[in-house]
Amino acid sequence: MMDRITQEILVEQQESVLLVRLHRPDKKNALTLAMYEGLTATLNEAMQDAQIRAVVLAGSGDSFTSGNDIADFLAAPPQGEDSPVFRFLAALRQFEKPLVAAVTGLAVGIGVTALLHCDLVYARAGATLALPFVNLGLCPEAGSSLLLPRLLGYPRAAELLLLGEPFTAEQALDWGLINGLAADAEATLALALERAQQLARRPAAAVRLTKSLLKRDEAEKLRETIALEGRHFVELLNSPEAAVALHAFATRRRS
Repeated sequence: MMDRITQEILVEQQESVLLVRLHRPDKKNALTLAMYEGLTATLNEAMQDAQIRAVVLAGSGDSFTSGNDIADFLAAPPQGEDSPVFRFLAALRQFEKPLVAAVTGLAVGIGVTALLHCDLVYARAGATLALPFVNLGLCPEAGSSLLLPRLLGYPRAAELLLLGEPFTAEQALDWGLINGLAADAEATLALALERAQQLARRPAAAVRLTKSLLKRDEAEKLRETIALEGRHFVELLNSPEAAVALHAFATRRRS
């Protein structure tokens, strides 16, 4: 795979590791439909490229991603499984090679739920994470209603998903949501790349099989949960409550 630079996603191959960076630092790397399409294509290409042994997901500037670009999202909201965001979630769920995340700052919404599909996650000390779906009149996505209770236990998962309050990278580490912390954004990315290179040097077939075995017990249930969450998400997106909450959120973000 050749190194590729686009306006909003930077893709760089470092030996057998592919570094994929969200690149809208002035918008805290808020995700557009075009970015979802680019991420999906990049993951699918990486799956087919034998030279790529691991992928690192990161953000530019002081954020991982602040979630969806609300204006872009509402201009063409998801309507079904063929929507860009749902195709990205499918690519993420089905990705067979190691995925490592470098959370170099703010992570909101899908910026947190995507981490649940990564194999190793490292974050900058002091980074803020949040799952504000309910506050926006929406429901969880990306299988988080299944994965978070399994990972954290029901009480903690309920607190994060029902209240939607921010939490810190230090809390995430204490709860077992991430693997480690680094002092700053540069060190976080360096740590994630180091771990990815370690994985890339391991026997590829053994790594992929081990990942598959680790996820085997939840694979079918996860597919069903993502589909169910997606249907409810689309329904709620068309509700008056969500319209009011999303408009208020977009107004605050612009101010």
